[in-house]
Amino acid sequence: MKIAILLYPNFTALDAIGPYEMLAHGPMVDLQFVAKKKEIISSETGFLNIQATASFDEIEHADILVIPGGPGEAAAARDSETIAWIKKIHKTTRFTTSVCTGSIILGAAGLLNGLNATTHWAAAKHLEQFGATYQAERWVQEGKIITAAGVSAGIDMALYMVGEIMGPDAAQMIQLSTEYDPAPPYDAGSLAKAPPHISAAMTQHFSASMEQRNRGLNSN
Repeated sequence: MKIAILLYPNFTALDAIGPYEMLAHGPMVDLQFVAKKKEIISSETGFLNIQATASFDEIEHADILVIPGGPGEAAAARDSETIAWIKKIHKTTRFTTSVCTGSIILGAAGLLNGLNATTHWAAAKHLEQFGATYQAERWVQEGKIITAAGVSAGIDMALYMVGEIMGPDAAQMIQLSTEYDPAPPYDAGSLAKAPPHISAAMTQHFSASMEQRNRGLNSN
C-alpha cells in the first residue's frame, strides 16, 4: 500500500504525524513524506523538521494521500505545483484525505465542490467558499474523499482507513499497539463541549489569524 503525506512549510506537526503513526504500522506499507523538493520541511512552530523522502516528480500515484493543515495552508493552496500534484495523485487514490485546514488545500484543488466536509472549527466559513458544506463531525467521508476536523481528528480518520483497507482486526491491533485510548483530563475538545468563556477566548484567538490566512488565499 502506497501512502503519500504532503509536507509544506508551516504545516501542523500532529496533522501529519498522527495519521503517520496509525498508517505506518500496516503490512506492506510504502509511506513517503512528499514535498516539492526532497528537503527538510519545518512545521509551524519551527521545533519539528521532517525530511521529505520524495519530491513531487518522484510520486506518480498513491493509494492514500494525506494533506495536513497548518498556518502554511494558504500558501500551499496558492501554489500551482502543489495543486497540480494533488489533482494528479487524486486520480489514482483509494482515499484522498485532509486533516484540519488541509481541507482548504483540497478545496483549492476543486475537490470539495458540492460535498459535505469538515475542518478545524475556526476555518468552517473559509471551507465553504470552495462549495463544500461544513459538518461539525470528527471526520466526514464523501466517496473516496475523507476530511478530518482539527489536528487530533486525523488519528481517528487514519485508524478508520486502516479498518477499511486491512480490516477491523488490523485496526484494533494498531490501536492497541499505540495504546490509543483517549482519556483527556478535560472535556473541552469541541465548541459544543467547551465552557462558553473558553470558546469565546479561542474564537477570538483564531479569528484574526484565520482572516489573515484567508486574505492570503484570495490574494491571487
